[in-house]
Amino acid sequence: MLGLLAFAIACRSSGPPASPPAGTLAAGSWDRVLSQARGTTVVWRMWRGDPAINAYVDGWVAPRMRDQYGVSVEAVEGQGPELVNILATEREAMAGRPGTTSLVWINGETFAQLRSENLLDGPWADGLPNASLIDSDSSIVSRDFEQDPAGYEAPWGMVQFALIYDSARTPDAPTSISALAAWIQRHPGRFTHDQQFTGMTFLKSVMYGLAGGVQAFQGGFDEQRYRQGRERLFSWLTSIRPFLWRNGRTYPPDVAAMHRLFANGEIDFTMSNNQNEVVTKIRQKVFPPDARALLLEEGTIANAHYVGIPINAPNAAGAMVLANFLLSPEAQLEKQRGDVWGDSTVLDVASLPTPWPSRFEAVARDAAALPRELLASRARPEVHPLYHARLLQDWRQTMRRGTP
Repeated sequence: MLGLLAFAIACRSSGPPASPPAGTLAAGSWDRVLSQARGTTVVWRMWRGDPAINAYVDGWVAPRMRDQYGVSVEAVEGQGPELVNILATEREAMAGRPGTTSLVWINGETFAQLRSENLLDGPWADGLPNASLIDSDSSIVSRDFEQDPAGYEAPWGMVQFALIYDSARTPDAPTSISALAAWIQRHPGRFTHDQQFTGMTFLKSVMYGLAGGVQAFQGGFDEQRYRQGRERLFSWLTSIRPFLWRNGRTYPPDVAAMHRLFANGEIDFTMSNNQNEVVTKIRQKVFPPDARALLLEEGTIANAHYVGIPINAPNAAGAMVLANFLLSPEAQLEKQRGDVWGDSTVLDVASLPTPWPSRFEAVARDAAALPRELLASRARPEVHPLYHARLLQDWRQTMRRGTP
């Protein structure tokens, strides 16, 4: 792997010399950044698992970056531990020479790992012209799983976990954790969760609620608090497991598989980390027209996602121009459209100049969309990323194996 990466890096490094680091560029003028970026290519490592997101990046963002700034955007696969390994391997293999990646899509545990291994350049994000448009008062946007972005990543979007159901098929959907358990027991085989990030976000939301609120887990990772929360959660899961889809002996591998089960009528609920995905999937005719999003009364987890620049980025200038464009009202509005992606904005919409506030308001008006006030009142911030990692590990070792 080291040899292949070194060869790839050497090939890429044979082009124009790398631009100065992002931290250096941020201290200078924006005109210099624009000049350094023109005529370059930004390799952007990101999750490529959603066709709607890919279409937005490849078919909407990339052409505008090329036309407006002379910057080509090449989005490639790379997320989570794989992304950390790629960047760490490149740094080791190239001994100070530029790597292959200029921008990364990150948050939470991945951001923590990259920062701890000094793999991110910065600070630079506060120097973007469009940084002044960010909703900096939002506790969701300003903290990444309780971590201060500190200028090493720029926010890109915000989402909130929601259950999804068919209001025609399930007219009296449960709205609390206890009511959900009772509903599952009355409707055996009609509920489940996936084994990946979305399923764990659902379980964390339940863990928060059973512990009396997210405040029980805030302030960094605490082993005793985690164990207490986990035991309450696993007790709740044990009470409903025999009534889950396939008697809780197996779980859908990912949320896409859950969506298929829901669309085919095999289960009555699916779920999403994006409360607006129900709007997108209805417009794509994946979900029935009466599908709706549901927020539990105890609250659901909301978080922001970000972009960062690797410490050995070959094109930090181009990456900064791209990050700034992603924060423009134009780009933020487009990705929030239900027929595009449905990803919520990180901008302070009320403070934007006319006509942007009315445009964002128009996009938010959809029969399947949840009111902004309800979302805000039930949004719960993420806590230290180790809670997520430990819960996933313990769930796989105990609940998934059937040995709580």
